[in-house]
Amino acid sequence: MNIYFLVEGKRTEAKVYPQWLSHLLPDFKPVKQFDEVVERNYFLFSSGGYPSILDDIPKAVEEVNTSGKYAYLAVCLDADEVDVQERKDEINRLFQDGSIKMDAGLMVIVQNRCFETWFLGNRKVYSRNPQDETFRLYCEFYNVSKNDPELMPRFPVFNSFAQFHEDYLKRMLREKGIRYTKKNPGNVGEPSYIEALQKRVEDSPDHLKTLQEFFSFCASLGGRGFE
Repeated sequence: MNIYFLVEGKRTEAKVYPQWLSHLLPDFKPVKQFDEVVERNYFLFSSGGYPSILDDIPKAVEEVNTSGKYAYLAVCLDADEVDVQERKDEINRLFQDGSIKMDAGLMVIVQNRCFETWFLGNRKVYSRNPQDETFRLYCEFYNVSKNDPELMPRFPVFNSFAQFHEDYLKRMLREKGIRYTKKNPGNVGEPSYIEALQKRVEDSPDHLKTLQEFFSFCASLGGRGFE
């Protein structure tokens, strides 16, 4: 079994997903080219964001079909300003008219609202007595340790959910002496961080539903996902 991952971002996703997969799917080894897969391999291609990932799907399908060795094409992208089902429907419609036919299963992983939203689920890096004034305002506005990060509304001064969730994450991690940027995401890819997120969804099964879908997908492949 081999998996083709098509992820939205060039920076964070391209660095963090391989780290996560090395922990969640330790028996799957990455390859540099799509046609190098043999058995229990994965190939990961990062797009230049949205909507360019939509343009990359036909190419990914062509490579999956050319290889003939992939069990799944997993498309991973942000929900951003729309709801999860709307984003899934957008991807599924590309296949419904019959113009794109693929010899593998399709798995759509929606990061609701964005990749940083998932990272906010780590309760171990949430400071109960923050020193940063802006972060204290964020915590009063919405406590991601108690409430589902995926349901966090947009703070008034931000133009998008993603901008706010990223700034919330940066300030939350900074309280623990951890630096986060999209270019250098650092600790969020470490096994201890993933395990803290798994613990979160086990303790609060109503939280982080889309992250649970990703964990469950990995578990269905025989990995250390969330069942």
